[in-house]
Amino acid sequence: MPHKVYITRLKLTDFRNYASLALDLDQRHVVLSGENGAGKTNLMEAISFLSPGRGLRRAAYADVARVGAADGFSVYAVVDGMEGPVEIGTGTAGGEEGQSRRLRLNGTPARTVDELTDHLRVLWLTPAMDGLFTGPAGDRRRFLDRLVLSLDPEHGRRASEFDRAMRSRNRLLSEFRPDPSWLSAIEREMAGLGVSMARARLEMLSLLAGLVERSQANGSFPTARLSLSGFLEDCHDLPAYDVEERYLAMLQEGRPRDAAAGRTLDGPHRSDLLIRHHEKDMEAERCSTGEQKALLIGLVLAHARLVGEMTGHAPVLLLDEIAAHLDRRRRAALFDRVDELGGQAFMTGTDRAMFEALGERGRYLTVANGRVSE
Repeated sequence: MPHKVYITRLKLTDFRNYASLALDLDQRHVVLSGENGAGKTNLMEAISFLSPGRGLRRAAYADVARVGAADGFSVYAVVDGMEGPVEIGTGTAGGEEGQSRRLRLNGTPARTVDELTDHLRVLWLTPAMDGLFTGPAGDRRRFLDRLVLSLDPEHGRRASEFDRAMRSRNRLLSEFRPDPSWLSAIEREMAGLGVSMARARLEMLSLLAGLVERSQANGSFPTARLSLSGFLEDCHDLPAYDVEERYLAMLQEGRPRDAAAGRTLDGPHRSDLLIRHHEKDMEAERCSTGEQKALLIGLVLAHARLVGEMTGHAPVLLLDEIAAHLDRRRRAALFDRVDELGGQAFMTGTDRAMFEALGERGRYLTVANGRVSE
């Protein structure tokens, strides 16, 4: 059983519609109920800032700070974490669009927000992700990269450096006579980073494939079959060096075409995550809305189990409006699966009655107008 990581105290200042909030919590799951617009998702978003990135909404920091706030926002949490109890403080010191995010661990400034992954892993499922199967490939790539990032914190750095190098290459190709030596150096960097990204994605899918089938064996949720499309992923049986050389040759040969298009047309930024409903042998995008939701829930829960097994510490789960499209049987199965993961989960819904099957495993809070009560 993975070690349980849980939040024992949460304080918000000038975060969305919360001028201030202080919550004392325990190891139980937390159910937040209330009307739409009360601030349930805002509270979940605050918890998502206990992980690297811009939170579950991917919002600009200036949009996160409460309207009228004089000095940005702050999120403070006490966590029984992967390395023991830790105090986490994060936020901005101003409301400007370009304001950087700051992080303190036990009162000491952290070098990067990636240090958060030493203490806890936060995973989430939100209604905005319901269109994952039918939306653009970019949404599925971001979803997959979040999965990889939860086990490989360096993946985010590789992706960021690849994007930076690709933008530099695109700018050079737009010039009348780009320097071929400089182009070659950038393309060599892109080849190394791109292959590393692709291999990390494939490794995640390989690890996840067995767990998806094993965790879905009880039949509560359909089984998702995952694969990747794209040049780099199709070369996964070759040594990494050979794949890098092949990708480098593609970049060099594609310079005229990419210059005309104004962008790089080959690489990991063009890959797509392919998802099938195993039992029906059907592409996920052709499934009903209810089946797609069940597929996504099963996939996220399998990934959470993988994180727990690989790290030895159960992740904190944020499940926004999770019960809205599930019948009573599947809601009960969901709560059992969440509890079996061994971590702390935060769940939201407009009707507390939908969480009846959770019973005493949960703590029930009501959210109204930026205030939280028992």
